[in-house]
Amino acid sequence: MIATVYVFNFIDRQVLAILLPSIKAEFSVDDWVLGFLAGPAFALFYVTLGIPIAVLGDRWNRRNLIAISLAIWSAMTALSGAASSIVQLSLARIGVGVGEAGFSPPAHSMIADMYPPERRSLAMGVFTLGISLGIMIAYLGGGWMAQNIGWRQAFFVVGVPGLALAALFRATVAEPPRGMSEGRADNNERFSVLEVARYLMARKSFVHMSLGAGLASFTAYAVLSFFPSFLERSHGMDLQQIGALVGIIIGVSTGIGFVGGGWIADHVGATSRRYSLWIMSAAMMLGWVFVFPLYLLTDPFVVLAVFFVPSLLNNLYLGTTFAQTQGLVGLRMRSVASALLLFVINVLGLGFGPLAAGWLSDLLAATAGNESLRYSLLIIGAVTGPWIAWHFYVAGRYIEGDLARVGEA
Repeated sequence: MIATVYVFNFIDRQVLAILLPSIKAEFSVDDWVLGFLAGPAFALFYVTLGIPIAVLGDRWNRRNLIAISLAIWSAMTALSGAASSIVQLSLARIGVGVGEAGFSPPAHSMIADMYPPERRSLAMGVFTLGISLGIMIAYLGGGWMAQNIGWRQAFFVVGVPGLALAALFRATVAEPPRGMSEGRADNNERFSVLEVARYLMARKSFVHMSLGAGLASFTAYAVLSFFPSFLERSHGMDLQQIGALVGIIIGVSTGIGFVGGGWIADHVGATSRRYSLWIMSAAMMLGWVFVFPLYLLTDPFVVLAVFFVPSLLNNLYLGTTFAQTQGLVGLRMRSVASALLLFVINVLGLGFGPLAAGWLSDLLAATAGNESLRYSLLIIGAVTGPWIAWHFYVAGRYIEGDLARVGEA
């Protein structure tokens, strides 16, 4: 059920990407405005409210918090279809961000209480399948709807079912006892956000994992937001075709990446957790090699075939990063720790990824013309790949020592 909610989370978040060409045509806006709509408009409240809501998640019923959050973001997604201006659409996207801020931290905390550390990376990988399925459905359904019934109707169709799911989640999901998976007693100790932040900042593995994950998210959201537009402009594909092909490729490749990354981390990390992070570092470097043919080749179907490989490799890290973060902290720190990790990921990713890609595209338009998105995405991928890999390598050097210090001030 938690993974199902995550599917709805990413449908409502990412359906916008496939609808951007239609929104651009209706409102006649520049790429940087589309980047703002896909990134900062959503991320502004998503990242800032995530931390105080996570404090609530460490002190209150997490199941109820998730149900309320789901109802809010679903309603705001449906309202996006009623926007009569780009400002109103931005406000609706802010509302989606407000709702989604209450989901991931308590969800991560619940999963950590259900699965012990040696199984947790795979469990987180299965949970993050919600991202894969959500993006696939958003692209497949959104592409068809944009082409056949309109972008406004698409928001209604994907938003309204979430209200029913919120009621079902509240009625059927039980709140797990804190510490259940590890046999740890919950002493109900309370920590401030500042205390948890200081605790994590003293763990070099967390600092490097969060920066690596943030940069990976920066690249991923730039691609997720503008790859459909790139295919339309540079390769002449229509939205329905883009939605079908890209949706399937992203859904399958990231699904294999999330679950495979979790499985690899649990098995390789059984000897030492550092090896699981070093595998992630190597995967990022291998994925980086494919960035260049991805944006420089001219056959769209070869491009889509190449796209599968980095889409898989560059998503191995996510379940492992979430799982290791949960293992680094105490029971009543888990929601806030997850929120702090998500803060870094989403400030860099959602906050700057789409905006940077759109701004760079506008900057290059004077010389590259209709090919500006091709070179914008190429530059971003080329610069970030080795940088991400370095952070995960360094995180691996410190993870064992930091795990041994759990509970220390």
